[in-house]
Amino acid sequence: MTLRTTQPSPRSLTIPRLLVAIVFIAIFTMAVRLPADTDTWWHLRSGQYILENQTVPTTDPFSHTRAGAAWIDHGWLAQVFWYSLYALGGWPGLSLGLAALVTLTFGLVWQVTPGNLYIRAFVMILGAITSAVIWVARPQMVSFLLAGLVLVLLEKYKRAGSRWIYAFPLIVLLWVNIHGGYAIAFMLLGVYIVGEIFNNLTGHSEDPVVAWPQLGPLLVVGAIGFALVVVNPHGWQMWLYPFRTVGIGALRDFIQEWRSPDFHLLFTWPFIGMLLLALAAMGRSTRRADWTDLAVLGLWTFWSLFAARNIGLFGLLAVPALARYADAAWGQYLPGERKRVSRELEGTEKTSQVPLVPSAPMSSFSSPRLNWILLGLVVFAALLKIGIALNPQEAIKAEQEALPAKAVEFIQQTKPAGPLFNSYNWGGYLIFKLWPDYPVYIDGRTDLYDDVFIRRYLDVVSGGEGWQQALAEDGVNLVLIESDSTLARFLKGDPAWDTLYQDKMATVFARR
Repeated sequence: MTLRTTQPSPRSLTIPRLLVAIVFIAIFTMAVRLPADTDTWWHLRSGQYILENQTVPTTDPFSHTRAGAAWIDHGWLAQVFWYSLYALGGWPGLSLGLAALVTLTFGLVWQVTPGNLYIRAFVMILGAITSAVIWVARPQMVSFLLAGLVLVLLEKYKRAGSRWIYAFPLIVLLWVNIHGGYAIAFMLLGVYIVGEIFNNLTGHSEDPVVAWPQLGPLLVVGAIGFALVVVNPHGWQMWLYPFRTVGIGALRDFIQEWRSPDFHLLFTWPFIGMLLLALAAMGRSTRRADWTDLAVLGLWTFWSLFAARNIGLFGLLAVPALARYADAAWGQYLPGERKRVSRELEGTEKTSQVPLVPSAPMSSFSSPRLNWILLGLVVFAALLKIGIALNPQEAIKAEQEALPAKAVEFIQQTKPAGPLFNSYNWGGYLIFKLWPDYPVYIDGRTDLYDDVFIRRYLDVVSGGEGWQQALAEDGVNLVLIESDSTLARFLKGDPAWDTLYQDKMATVFARR
């Protein structure tokens, strides 16, 4: 039986167009979320500080333990961006800005994601679910966008020789002022160069290959980009910053996002599924693997296993390669007629850009009117979820459930004498809520505090030997700590300390 098709008008809402709309509505809706990361708070305060003082801090203004110490605020430009959104629209503005950024990022990567439309849509949603673990209003998310942009430029250069690759140095210049993750740009460039070298050496012919002479421009833009890294408020120090951060041992030992992933945790399961699907698709496909695809997947699998925070980038950067091999593997099992229709829904493998909305034929049973009804229902459900997420009462409730909001309110009202000792987990929140009256003891800026100090802090909160002496040496008169912590139990039994406030989450102690 032959499937009758007719060519849709440009305004018809065909099933392919409906599917594309649903994919990006779903991604936007998933990304609208309540503030859940404590580092967001200190990034907002830093953005406010920069705007009010018209300068990027080079020494620490927010803690009393490192006051005046050299500090590389590598995310300064992104902090200004996030704080500006917050100043204009509060938490709703911040949440909607985050959702728009995430959707834009996946929209860029969609352009270079090949294959059958339905496979592309599935892989895109799987990638979004995998990367959602890092979707918070932090400079890291602007890095996420720029990583997607660099991937698109490299794919377009590989498959069509696009001259947009010459924008690479400008992207690096912007990136180094947005986040210390600018090194991702050079990692991506490096794996493309290595992959294409191997493609040339092995005579790979199933994909476009960057010929030997065309590798030169990649080396040139990489060298120019590397030279431009110094154009930032911290100068040459940003060359070394990525290595310094990765070298902090306490990060890997005690901070979850810097540890290797614990596969008992649910947020790691989409990553496992995506990785296994990529391996299965490559194994079942008769398509010869492209060395560049192998290099991208291999490098980001390594980084994801090295530190859980890199899983988010895997979920983005693996999308084009996974779709390519999943489509090839799936196509082997389709009967002839379905395979023909499947090809009609494909993007063009040899071109630099896959259409955002396919102009595929519309099957005889497709009803534009029904499609509009379905789209309306999807939009209604999305608006309902977004409305709940942006409800101010929900934001207040989430803050009180996850953070010591009531204990902070008590300190603001009673103003007990400092200096303050606080939980690492709450440091960013306290910078936003209590600074400058109460500079923090520690917060999420691990590059500032270094290994020795972080381990000293851990000794104190665990009630290790000499914890009283450490608090005395640091001049601490006020402690805000988790109510169920070892330190809270020790302070309650110490006659030198009074309990000023306590709830299920936090306890405030003052030295007598």
